[in-house]
Order: sequence, then structure tokens, then C-alpha cells
Amino acid sequence: MGVFGAMLTAVSGLRAQSYALENISGNIANSQTTGFKRIDTSFVDLIPDLPPRQSLAGSVAAFSRGTNTIQGDFNTTGVSTNMAINGEGFFAIAERTDYVAGNPVFSDQQLFTRRGDFTIDRDGFLVNGAGYYLRGNTLDPVTGAVTGSNQPIRLSDVQVPARQTTSIEYSANLPSYPSTPNADPATPGSEFINPADFATDPTAGGATVAANDVQDLLDSSLFGGSIVVYNSVGAPATVQMRWAKSAANTWQLYYQSDSNATGAQPAWTRIGQATFNATGQLATPAGGVFPITGLTVNGVAIGNVDIQVGNNGLTQFADSSGSVRGSGISQDGYAAGTLERISVTGEGQITGTYSNGQVATLAQIAVAQFNAANALQRLDGGAFAQTLESGAPIIGIGGSSILGGTLEGSNTDIAEEFAKMIVTQQAYSANTRVVTTAQQMLQDVINIVR
Repeated sequence: MGVFGAMLTAVSGLRAQSYALENISGNIANSQTTGFKRIDTSFVDLIPDLPPRQSLAGSVAAFSRGTNTIQGDFNTTGVSTNMAINGEGFFAIAERTDYVAGNPVFSDQQLFTRRGDFTIDRDGFLVNGAGYYLRGNTLDPVTGAVTGSNQPIRLSDVQVPARQTTSIEYSANLPSYPSTPNADPATPGSEFINPADFATDPTAGGATVAANDVQDLLDSSLFGGSIVVYNSVGAPATVQMRWAKSAANTWQLYYQSDSNATGAQPAWTRIGQATFNATGQLATPAGGVFPITGLTVNGVAIGNVDIQVGNNGLTQFADSSGSVRGSGISQDGYAAGTLERISVTGEGQITGTYSNGQVATLAQIAVAQFNAANALQRLDGGAFAQTLESGAPIIGIGGSSILGGTLEGSNTDIAEEFAKMIVTQQAYSANTRVVTTAQQMLQDVINIVR
């Protein structure tokens, strides 16, 4: 069996090296394929059952060795819906099997991939270059509630509804001596608002200032800032505020309710009164809240709004300018908005930025991890399927992160593959020499009997 065994062993070597060359060929061909994982070749010796002193080197068999856990290089694309996993894990994907009534129908089989070149198709789904659909949890942009679990993510372009303003956060310092047009340091009390200058007392509860008395209000008060607020349907209105000092450590707050008022019609409305202690800290109102019931500006009904200053947001300290120094003003309402752009966070959340400046979470990407990722079944298009050897998927990003606007390239190293190809070629040629030598030896045996 020696010569014949040598030929059979050499043939197994030819077969194994051919198998290795085929894998090398595939790796090189996919060196530019997004998310591709190269296939290496492992060689296993096959030893016949013989006594130790008569054992043979044996033949060889070739097997594939996966590299699913080896990461490729990252390339920035600038496409916001492109994404790559930095670390372990796979994107959960679904395969479309049909279209029914204009809607895609998906297979129930759970598939996975590292190919993250996802873009939004005509139906709002995220589809990669191989035609697989990204799976995850779809969220309501307003409430954040899950509206679809572990299914192809569909991004809706529905508007975010308007939100009514209910609270204005306000902080400022009121000067201990206000430099109003009427204020004259030589005339004590000239810095205070004088109720006698008005048709009705502007310091009384629920007071309004008629259009005829607006100039008197402007001459005895300071500008307190302005902010745009919104009603329940998103209609905007600009709230302008003024502060008037009515007594020592006592101030009145007003807002312009109707800029078009004439004659005796109310133009400004009193919001409330603020008092300060000897150190300039707010004493009243308790809790630092100025409630406005039925806020209406120029005919736009906003609703009930609270001006929140807190315990330290409003002070009365000396200021050389004699004007109100605002340090911050904000509100919690907004108009309706349309989706303008998509981005992906490191935690795998797909967020949308709307025309009204709001940012909402639209979906949570499903990332799957496996105990034996190299045992996954390879499919076309860079997809993988679960096997008994790989174990069940563990859904969760774990210690990995998602890179938005980035793609993972192939983990094939061209230089390394060429080096392996040269070695494979040499091994293949060496096995052919074994076959040739064994043939010559057999020929010599045949020539003996001639």
C-alpha cells in the first residue's frame, strides 16, 4: 500500500489545497464587500489505525474556519442611516418574501448581519444593500411607548403634534433702584409707579392698563424680557413682560395682552406681585410661582400658564444700569413639526429631529449576540442564521456601541490573502510532485517484470 497510499494521500492534499484556494478566491473577491467576514481554512490530518512503530503521516482534510468575531475597518460615509457595530454583535434583520396590497410581507426566520448600509425605502423601512430589513422596536415619538416589537423598523413621517405652553422658566435680577424714564434720584419715590397716573389702579389684583395709559406704564417700568409661547394647536404668541416697582422691596409684573388696543381697551395685564426681604431674596409669592389664568395675547388664547422663578431665580440687588438683568427664560411648548433628519446614537436608538427643534426617539435597533458566533450559518448577502452550535441570540447591545454614518468594511487583508495564495500554490505543486514520483516508482515496478 506504500506507493498507492502515497498517491491517495497526495490526492487528498490536492483536494485540501484546492479547497483552501477556493476560500482565498472568495475572500479576495469580497475584499470590498461591506460587512464581509472572510473564511479561513483549517487542515486536519487523518491517521490510519496502526501500531505506534508503524504509524503513517496520513492524509489531510480541509475545513472552513469562520472569522465572524473579527472586526473590519470602519469607513465614514456621512449617510445618517448607515451604521456599524463597534464590538461584538449583529444587526437583527428580516427578509422580504412578498408584496401584498402594496405592503411588504416578511419571513418569520430571524436573520443577522454585520452589513449596516441601511437606507430608507419608499415605504419608510430601513433596508441594507443586500435587501434585508433592519429589525427592532418602533417607538411613539411623543410618548416613547413601544408601538412595534422585534419587527422591521418603519419610520413614519407623521408630524409631531404641537404642545401647549404650561410653564415659563424665568430668572432675573431686579435693580434695587430702577432707572425708569420717570425716576429722578433727586426726587424720592419717583422710581415707583404712581396709581394716580392711571384710569384704574394698576397695582390691584386682576388690574389691566388701558391703551390710553400705556405710555405712563412704559415711563414707570422696566422691560422684563419676552418669549414665544404656543397654544394647543401650535399657534404662537409673543409674551412681553414689564416690571414696575410700586413700593420699597415690592414689584408688579405685567404682560402685554393686546398690542392693538385703543382708547380704554386693556393693553397690558397685571400678572402678580413680588416682594423681597432686606437681603434681596424673594419673599413672595410662596414657591416662586406667578400663575396666569387664561393667558391671551393679541387674541391668541394660550391657556393657563405658570411663570416659575423658584426660590432663587428672582432677586433684587443693586445694579448700576438700573435695568432688569435676565439670566434665563424658557418655556415648555412648541408648534407642530415635520421630520427633517435621522440620526443613530451609540446606544442603538434612532432619533428624529423635527422642524420645531424637537428631538424624539423613533426606534431601538435590535442587536443580537451569540455564545458561538463563528458557528452561525452563512447566507447570501452577508446574512447569518442561527444554528444549534451557535446557540440562541441574546438581544442587547452589551458592551458594544453603534457608530452612525459609518460602515464596517470587509475583514479581508489583501496582502495576507496573497501570501496564503502563494503558500497554497506551492503546497499544491508539491503534492503534484508526490503523484508524479509515485507514478515513476510504479513504472519502475512494472519494468521489473519485462
